[in-house]
Amino acid sequence: MPETQPLRRALARRVIALDPIIDEAFGESSRLRYHSPVLQHAVDGLFAGLAGWRTVATHLAQLPDERARAAAQVVLRGVPQALRSVADAAAPNRWMEDPVRLREVCETAGRTLVAQPVATPSLRLLADQTAKLLAGVAQALQGLALLVADPARPPAPHGRVRLRIPDWLPSLVNAGRALAAIGAVELFWIVTAWPDGALAITFAVIGVTLFAPRADQAYAMVRDFMIGTVLAAVLAAIVKFAVLPGMSTFAGFSIALGLYLVPVAAAIVQPWQTGIFIAMTINFVPLLAPANQMIYDTAQFYNTTLAILVGTAAAALSFRLLPPLSPALRTRRLLALTLRDLRHLATGAVAWTPEDWEACIYGRLSAMPEQAEPLQRAQLLAALSVGSEIIGLRRICPGLGLGGQLGTAFAALAQGRSEAASARLARLDRLLARPGPAAAPQLGLRARSHILAISEALARHAAYFDAGAPA
Repeated sequence: MPETQPLRRALARRVIALDPIIDEAFGESSRLRYHSPVLQHAVDGLFAGLAGWRTVATHLAQLPDERARAAAQVVLRGVPQALRSVADAAAPNRWMEDPVRLREVCETAGRTLVAQPVATPSLRLLADQTAKLLAGVAQALQGLALLVADPARPPAPHGRVRLRIPDWLPSLVNAGRALAAIGAVELFWIVTAWPDGALAITFAVIGVTLFAPRADQAYAMVRDFMIGTVLAAVLAAIVKFAVLPGMSTFAGFSIALGLYLVPVAAAIVQPWQTGIFIAMTINFVPLLAPANQMIYDTAQFYNTTLAILVGTAAAALSFRLLPPLSPALRTRRLLALTLRDLRHLATGAVAWTPEDWEACIYGRLSAMPEQAEPLQRAQLLAALSVGSEIIGLRRICPGLGLGGQLGTAFAALAQGRSEAASARLARLDRLLARPGPAAAPQLGLRARSHILAISEALARHAAYFDAGAPA
């Protein structure tokens, strides 16, 4: 078990990194954007699979080796051989060759595990969480079938992409920065009656909106963009006033532009100073202002150049004066917001459905900065699992006449007293273990598996779940 933890945490980091990659892919394909719910569903499935994997691994780690092996063998009997790990170079290709068939295998295996009768809460937890993992893999395979254009893939589910706001504060900071930068340039335009002030505002807007999603990298990128704009202005002046006046044909005009644009645009694909080359490429033509009848007006050229530089400089200065939230602060806020929502869920102050809770935490997982510690991502996955188990218990226990005892245990959890919550959940588990009606044993066993998953998560991440508790 210990050697799988780094693998799981590394996979969580890679799944989080999918979000910006999917955004870039949407920019390349309008058809892919139409299927965006499928890709969001696929990423959500990977998060669900990670949460199930974490719960299974945590539980098996608590058991003696022999019991853990025996329990794992019971559950593995319900997992087809096609889904077992294969440590060879061809394994990824095997998943991509026929994702639809493997998706069907995952769904069938998951249903089998959920319906599988077991005798202990431990086996019920392992079976249900493995089924959850397989359901998540099935969702991911549906997205993979879309990407490899598998003709046998099922029709995309109807629905819209859920709007997720993991944390409002970064958006409010970005909005305040945009307001300040645009307002300052507009005020300068009004005071000076500058004829190209509108163009300066345009480039200020481009700077503050285009680079804001880059968070802590935004200032460095907009600074590089400004340097590239300066270089583009110098070279555009050379081409416009030194090269083009000697050209009288369209072929000559095309050669003059191509000698600049082709090598500079090609330089964008290399990793060194990409921002500079992007600015040099996209700003060259607006600065050159080519027309059927070229106008060589130096005053107009300098006015346009100055407007672009002022707008870009204003955007860069706004990121320096009002910087984005640091990765460490954003990570702490995401963890604190999740813990707050979990406590509200425990007290019953909010009525979350499983889908709403999972969508909220999936959004926060996707927003975790690259610099977040593996432990912090694990804590967010643990909170996801605990919230889902709380919702499951709230649906079962009142029907068994144990709603009061459940509320007492959750009250301790909401107060940040995980040890007391675990003790009260243990008492509830003993009540559920008593002989009951013939129709209730499997229901009680599932409730006990929920209790087991919550207790183990609280024990493993007690420092997080107790954070901010009153002394």
